[in-house]
Amino acid sequence: MQLHLVLLFLITLVVVDALTTYEEAKRLRENLVNAMLKPLPKDGKIRLIGGDNEYEGNVEIFHDRKWGSICDDEWDRNDGVVACRQLGYSGLVKVTHNSYFGTASQKFWMDNMLCDGTETKLKHCRFDDWGRHDCNNSEAAGIVCVNPLSAQNNSKEIRQRKKVHLVRNTNAEVRLSGSSSSHEGQVEVRFNGSLWGSICADGWSLLEANVVCKSLGLGYASGAVQTEYFGGAKFSKLLLSGSECRGNENSFFDCVFDEPGDIKCPGPKNHVAAVVCSEKMSDLIFDHLELEQTAHLEDRSLYYLQCAMEENCLSSQAYVVRKENPNWHYESRRLLKFTAKVLNAGTDDFRSYIPKHLWEWHMCHMHYHSMEVFAVFNILNEKNETVAEGHKASFCLEDNQCLPDVKPKYACANFGDQGISVNCSDIYRFNIDCQWIDITELEVGSYTIKISVNSEFKVPEMNFENNAAVCSLLYTETYARVFNCHLERP
Repeated sequence: MQLHLVLLFLITLVVVDALTTYEEAKRLRENLVNAMLKPLPKDGKIRLIGGDNEYEGNVEIFHDRKWGSICDDEWDRNDGVVACRQLGYSGLVKVTHNSYFGTASQKFWMDNMLCDGTETKLKHCRFDDWGRHDCNNSEAAGIVCVNPLSAQNNSKEIRQRKKVHLVRNTNAEVRLSGSSSSHEGQVEVRFNGSLWGSICADGWSLLEANVVCKSLGLGYASGAVQTEYFGGAKFSKLLLSGSECRGNENSFFDCVFDEPGDIKCPGPKNHVAAVVCSEKMSDLIFDHLELEQTAHLEDRSLYYLQCAMEENCLSSQAYVVRKENPNWHYESRRLLKFTAKVLNAGTDDFRSYIPKHLWEWHMCHMHYHSMEVFAVFNILNEKNETVAEGHKASFCLEDNQCLPDVKPKYACANFGDQGISVNCSDIYRFNIDCQWIDITELEVGSYTIKISVNSEFKVPEMNFENNAAVCSLLYTETYARVFNCHLERP
């Protein structure tokens, strides 16, 4: 036991004796002794917090004698399946993002989780180093596992929050309050002329914030905030929780919410939903024609893919090969390569949400990366299940190609500013590391391929309906063809 803990323990005993009767002091002393002697959880143990039931909540993991949160970057069903399995539940209902069960109160231990779904514990998955992250307390990852009572009764019905559309003929209003600026503040609503009330911040994201700004004629959301800065719940009663929008609704009340009167808000007591609106905003469009024209196969030795492996750009089987085969350098991987060209067709520059002083230097690529999880690549089978995937875990944003009357201003070299100017494109060509999907274990056949940028809606845009290209993929033993592409949301 560390010396400062022992001293704190002894001081606590003295205070207990001074402030209580003999019997109370004896009982409290016994409880304190038992608490101090209780063994610490094992490293890698996980727990759920903030949920209404034991089988749901934000996920926390124990490491280095402390509990910590997990960032929702790249948090997906495979990760959730492993977490539910580790906790002893029979399956996963859904994963949650944006601190759905309350803002994170612990430091983040894990970021960019990459489980393949077969692991028995989260700590066995690939992720950035312990404690290495770029997340804030509104980015906690969570899960809802299968209700054990439902599983015992052989029922497929899982208790979840019941979501409803508010009654259409209700006289519902929304406003911003708590700020001298008309373009920012906490979001408040009222119904039929009653008192104004605030909205629970849990799960509040740019999707909901964008609809609020649009509803009020204030442009687009440049920030979705979970805060008490503008007054918080202590100045207005909570009226809504569980807000979920696609981001393209015309009215905030076209979104879905928890049933009125059934407020669930496990986060910090006074934190409520707030927004910052802006008249100008970026808007990324993925070039699906470039994808169709450049997609091709390449077999490449792992010897030449060591830099890419550092960024988790190969399938999980490649890392098994490296671990188990002493001659792994001579093994090859089959890569589906393609170019990703992204145009900013908005009215403002697209910039990373990570401050420049937090950008990471990558020796392999010899430049700073300003974003994590900017691009995600998935191959789906006929059941819409992911059977192969890739990603750009780190990203360098720059103006590679601009319209004739636009001068490029963003470049990655020499720690330059990064971004995508209006009417400029950032191009990641197929000959660049990680601009591929490792399909070595994929069987030949017909699939769907989906390439998404800004897929986790971390950077504000006018809308996200054109951020993903969804195409048909024909894969044979000798070639691959990508065709029939169209644009949709990630």
